Amino acid sequence: MATAAELEPLATFREQAREWLAANFPKSLAHRDAGLSALEGPHDPTPDEAAWTSAMGEKGWGVPTWPRAYGGGGLSRAEARVLQDEMARIGASNPIGGMGVMMFGPTLLEYGTEEQKQEHIPAIARNQVRWCQGYSEPGAGSDLAALQMFAEDKGDHYLVNGQKTWTSGGQWADKCFALVRTDKTKKHEGISFLLIDMDSPGVEVKPIRLISGASPFCETFFSDVKVPKTNLVGREGEGWTIGKRLLQHERSSLSGGGGSAGRLLAGKPLSQVAKDYRGTDSEGRLSDADLRMRLVRHEMDTRAFMLTLRRAALEAKSNSGPSAATSIMKNVGARVTQDRAELGIEIMGMNGLGWDGEGFTEAELAQTRTWLWGKAVSIYGGSSEIQNNIVAKRILGMLDHQ
Repeated sequence: MATAAELEPLATFREQAREWLAANFPKSLAHRDAGLSALEGPHDPTPDEAAWTSAMGEKGWGVPTWPRAYGGGGLSRAEARVLQDEMARIGASNPIGGMGVMMFGPTLLEYGTEEQKQEHIPAIARNQVRWCQGYSEPGAGSDLAALQMFAEDKGDHYLVNGQKTWTSGGQWADKCFALVRTDKTKKHEGISFLLIDMDSPGVEVKPIRLISGASPFCETFFSDVKVPKTNLVGREGEGWTIGKRLLQHERSSLSGGGGSAGRLLAGKPLSQVAKDYRGTDSEGRLSDADLRMRLVRHEMDTRAFMLTLRRAALEAKSNSGPSAATSIMKNVGARVTQDRAELGIEIMGMNGLGWDGEGFTEAELAQTRTWLWGKAVSIYGGSSEIQNNIVAKRILGMLDHQ
């Protein structure tokens, strides 16, 4: 348990954070639910959105625990939690995110050169650049190490040829962090981690349309793309190690997707949505007793999951970063998120199955797309089956029998 001496600085920081948020957070943005907007590409920000993003970027609080030297907030984990609590209290969301924050940035801080950190991290911290991931290929999905996109050594640069698929946000990205093959004679040891400008000659992106109606994924083709040697992260052949570390950061972030599982439709609690659609009894309780019990179980699962995430974050800090346990969190987060979407559709009935036209509210149409999109949660970032294999081998110590 924290002592009074340890709590006093946090209390002071809480007051400072509360004052800064009161001065900088536009009230018009309170309790905004982005929904699928992040999956549908960039949009022209409103003046309030632009001001909020700029303020958070300048303060470094979009990436609160990153070093100040690279544009981060330099906060401790405890201070970052206080900031998160204060933002939640006023309905503020972090406007700075994306793959640069959740995946690439933490990895570059660990493996990048000082020059690479100075070049890329501040722009991520200020939301000035979009990154995409070049991992999966048509013949290298679950067996990612089978990738074939080749980076040929040309002296001061590489010449890259090949194809990536399921490139999230590739059509909107400025840059791509990619796993490429630099040695065809070795499988894992022949893979390197390379940074590629998406506006380079020879890069072609083709969006893939999903059943949700969105096209956040792409096929990406690389034809004789020149990439400077300075864009190599780590050493040649070290890409598999770096790539696995990045995936741990990704799974850690994706597992937090269950964090909003207790909220639905313009920020209303799921229980309130159920009352609005299904009605209440004489005691003000949800009329459907069976649905009421399932909502209670879902809420309990959500809260237990969030507490476990917080504990895991503390353990990750003491153990220098995320571990294989992120695979457990990713699977649980996927289940909680999908359960929420299924309950939402059940609660709204026919109103939750609309695609277009009159008779449906904007929130109802968004929920239909959210439900369909949620089917991918247990696939992207490594499927549930892949996560189970990681848990079996790296946590439970189970080995394949020959």
